[in-house]
Order: sequence, then structure tokens, then C-alpha cells
Amino acid sequence: MLISKKKKRSCRIILSLGSNMGERMSNLQKAVDLIFERMGSIKTISSVYESPAMGFSGDAFFNVVLEAETGLLPEVVLEEILEIERKMGRIRSSTGGYISRPIDIDILFVEDLVIQEENLIVPHPRLQDRKFVLEPLMEIAPDFRHPLLEKTIKELFLITKDDSLLIKQKEKPENPVDKIDFKKFDYLVIEGNIGAGKSSLSRMLAEDFNAKLLLERFEDNSFLPKFYEDPQRYAFPLEMSFLADRYQQMLEDLTQLDLFERRTISDYDISKSLIFAGITLQEEEFFVYRTIFNLMRRNLPNPDLYVYLFQHTDRLLENIKKRGRGYEQSISADYLEKLNKAYRNYIHTLPPEKVKILDVSDLDFVDKREDYLKVLSWIYS
Repeated sequence: MLISKKKKRSCRIILSLGSNMGERMSNLQKAVDLIFERMGSIKTISSVYESPAMGFSGDAFFNVVLEAETGLLPEVVLEEILEIERKMGRIRSSTGGYISRPIDIDILFVEDLVIQEENLIVPHPRLQDRKFVLEPLMEIAPDFRHPLLEKTIKELFLITKDDSLLIKQKEKPENPVDKIDFKKFDYLVIEGNIGAGKSSLSRMLAEDFNAKLLLERFEDNSFLPKFYEDPQRYAFPLEMSFLADRYQQMLEDLTQLDLFERRTISDYDISKSLIFAGITLQEEEFFVYRTIFNLMRRNLPNPDLYVYLFQHTDRLLENIKKRGRGYEQSISADYLEKLNKAYRNYIHTLPPEKVKILDVSDLDFVDKREDYLKVLSWIYS
């Protein structure tokens, strides 16, 4: 099956990395770091195995296999690989034969897809004949089934004709995510105005850090479309239903015994209820609402860090239009500016060390990996 070049989706890829020039372990680490920076999150890294050069006379290789998740199309992954190899000093033989190289990266699998193109063949056509690929693959995906050969990695390893002697190394490359000190934020909240990208960023962070993800269930609220049609009539039932649902969800998910055994990332804080209600409700309604809110609030934990994503109003309106939710299209710039002011007023009540305001107006952290890494560095710096 061929992959449409127009389609972009998140997918799992498995890569093989090898080096037989210079500081081989350092070369592997640098390549892993560049894959993380340019392609996506690293899910698993195998042990490193030393193997003799195959197909030419040269020094022994250090080999490693990793699994990554990327939003890039396979042909773009190949382009990134070639650029990484070029940056790390790989020179290809003019005759097309094998020569020593500081880094060699091959695409082994793109999920269970089969790709037959002039410059890209997936699965790698010779992986079943290479023990230095199969043995590290055995560590991270022994039961994965080769889509063409219809055998698992374990089965391929047992029948391969390659009898090379491999030596497992004590060291291996570190996952770049593990270099980030996430432990100080066991409970992280990503907040922001409508259309700021808080849910998208929360998903990306949870995926990278294997964290528990808590997303607001706004799509289940039947009052939301009605509110945008008739705010005065539906404001109170809308805010009360949101408060009840947020409270129930947070009470169930954040007060369990395993809260601090697994990191939690949420795209909202319970304070959001009071912020929105302060804008949408009449004075008497808000008084009742705030009384109920305060009773509920005391039973919920506070986040270790409250991140507010700021975007200019024009950018918010663009994002809202782009995601195409019909009931949101009537949202005005004035309403968004009121929300931003209300968020700012609330943030001023929090301890400064518990808050970070990030201006992401000029960034596209969903589609541009470098922008996502920039936001990541701001959060964890």
C-alpha cells in the first residue's frame, strides 16, 4: 500500500542507527537527539550492539534500534534522515559501495505499511538478513509482524542466516525526554483562551512524557451551542453543568492514590469555571455560583505549575475559524478580550513561582517541531 503524499498523520516509525567512525556512542547519541529535534518523540531505545562491518572491510559498528512517533510523511522522514547524516559528516561512496561512516540511519518500518517508491522502500528490504538489526529489534518489538514476510521479529531472528557475533554494550543513548526535569511538575495545567491551543499542547506533552492526560469534556455539554445562540438564557445552566462535570472529572481523576505515581497533564483548571462565570452570569447568578464553586474547590488539588498560553485576539479568531466548530463562529473579539483580562486577573492571585505566561502568538507548536521544542524549553526552564 502506498501512502498519499498529501496525508499527514501521527505514526510510529522504527529506525536503525549505526556508527563505525570516531566516538561511536557519542555519534549515536547525537543522532538520537537530532531525530527528537527534527522528527518527533522517541518512544523506545534498544541496547547498543557491536557488530563487524558487513559488505566491506572496516572497523566494527555500534548499532541501535529506536521507535519514534512523528507527524511527518515517510518521504519527509527520509529527507530529514539524509540531512542528519549530512550534518554529522557522512560521505557516500561515489561507486555506490559501503564505506565507513560516522552515522548510518535506515527506516525499518512505518507502522505496518508497505511503501515501494524509487527512493524509499519500506519495510527495509534486507532487515531479515541483518542480525545487528534483528537482535536490538527483539528488545523493543519482538512480536511485531513483518507485513510482507508475515513473520514476527522473533521468528525472523530465529531463522536468519546471519551468524555474526554481536557484543551487547553496557551503555546506550539516552532518550532526550529523560534529560528534562519533569519530576517537579507532577500535576501540570495548560490553560488559555478559546483557540489558544491548550488541548493540542497537553496531548503532545502527555505523549512525550507518558503522562496521564485530563481533557475537558466540552463536546458533551448540550448547553454550549445553545449558549452561543442565546447567552442570556443559557449562561447559568451552561456554567453550572460545566462546573459539575469538571468537578466530577477532577475528583475522580486527581484524587486517586496514584496521582503522584504518574504525571498528570490537564488542559484546564477548575478555576476556569469561575473565570467564565464572572463574564457570562448576572450579578445575582454569579453570587450563587461562586458559593457553590468555593465549596467544591476546597476538595481539589492545586497544580504544581499553571501555564497560560497567550495569543493575540486576531490569532485566536483565526484558530477558531480554522478548527471549524459551527457554534464557535459567532465568538467576538470583545468576548475573547474579556476572557483574557479575567484570566490575567486570576493569575495575579497565584504564587508567581507557580505560574508561567507564554506568548505563543507567533508560534505554530502543532505543525512546527522547533516551535514545540521552544515551548517545551520555556515550561521546563
